[in-house]
Amino acid sequence: MNKLKLIIQREFLAKVKNRTFIVMTFLSPILMIGMIALVALLTKSSIEKKGTVAFVDDSGLFQSDDFAKDKSISFENLTEIGLEKAKIIVNESSHEGLLYIPYRDNLDEIAANIQFFSEDSPSMITISTLEKILDKKLENEKMKQLGIDLVKLESSKVSIDIRMSNFSGIKSSKLINGIKIGIGMGAGYLIMMFILIYGSMVMRSVIEEKTSRIIEVIISSVKPFQLMLGKIFGTALAGLTQFVIWGLLMGVIFIGSSYFFGVELHNKGVGMPNNGIGMQQVATDQMNQLAQNETQLLFDELISLPLVSTFVFFILYFLLGYLLYSSLYAAIGAAVDNETDTQQFMLPIMLPLMLGVYIGFATVINDPHGTVATVFSMIPFTSPIVMLMRIPFGVPWWQILISLTLLMLSFLAIVWVAAKVYRVGILMYGKKISYKELMKWVRY
Repeated sequence: MNKLKLIIQREFLAKVKNRTFIVMTFLSPILMIGMIALVALLTKSSIEKKGTVAFVDDSGLFQSDDFAKDKSISFENLTEIGLEKAKIIVNESSHEGLLYIPYRDNLDEIAANIQFFSEDSPSMITISTLEKILDKKLENEKMKQLGIDLVKLESSKVSIDIRMSNFSGIKSSKLINGIKIGIGMGAGYLIMMFILIYGSMVMRSVIEEKTSRIIEVIISSVKPFQLMLGKIFGTALAGLTQFVIWGLLMGVIFIGSSYFFGVELHNKGVGMPNNGIGMQQVATDQMNQLAQNETQLLFDELISLPLVSTFVFFILYFLLGYLLYSSLYAAIGAAVDNETDTQQFMLPIMLPLMLGVYIGFATVINDPHGTVATVFSMIPFTSPIVMLMRIPFGVPWWQILISLTLLMLSFLAIVWVAAKVYRVGILMYGKKISYKELMKWVRY
């Protein structure tokens, strides 16, 4: 036991004293938040970018006002100069393209012959926006031809805004399910990435010691099984330390941002309108107040989410999932002489992880309590990913208990098999190993 403790300590200290490990431990949360902010900023700038589209309307149905309602695209009317001259002007300018609406006797024929000319492929957002504008206008024209009263039709429309709350009367935000999906997907994806990263770290450590022949000196003092467990647990402790630091840093950032946002909402609170304010301003203030209330409600629900228990389960499933897969990684590292030879054995390990992510993204999002999601959250090779994606939606304690128990038993079985491979392969040099050969080692 003392020898195992020394091996774990050696592996742990070797990892945490590494300069790269220290830098990335404190830098990763900042990089992650920065990346999210950068993606949001780039997406916002892309959406807010306002292009210009020229149009030629030979049908006489469209006016500039019909296009001016859309704020995402700027339109220029070139109907008076004709199609051919408009093509030349648009081709020599910075316009996104030219929209041509032909003259036809029938509205259906007009709809079927509308064209868009551009030098480069137009964005799908631009085409989709144009189609919505044209659909709405031609639809209204057709209803007029059919004698349908557009005013009555518009007044008959009803807007539904469902208010969400639980049976105790506590209000809920509509965005909370999306946040739960984001938390589950993020946790599951992180589990997969970290299992691959730290598992590969164990495998490379075994290969390095094997190729440098230092392993022959080490196993003269300790048993191969102790050496394998020491590497696995030492790396696991290093990864756990990194996770705890990340969790604390992210928690501080989240609480700080929530407090700051709450203060900002309080300072920007809208009071009762004065008599001198017009009805439009009153309506705008009321809408702003509703938006602020909805945002505050969302942050209140975020704080009330079981973030602590989710983090605890994240640690548990990371440790057990890592221990399960790292045993296989250690066995592969012992069986080969270099990283190039590991490729034939990596696919069977990666497939369950990829399957877990696929099941989580395709099934858990739509039906977190369905049969498929429940079954794969119990299977040990996929449960670390799938169960973590289900936990934010609320999972019965007995399902979590069964999942963790099966994962633990599977880890013990895999360690027993991996130890047999490790014991033989650690001193095997210069031989290409096949699956058949591995089975022989297991039966020794």
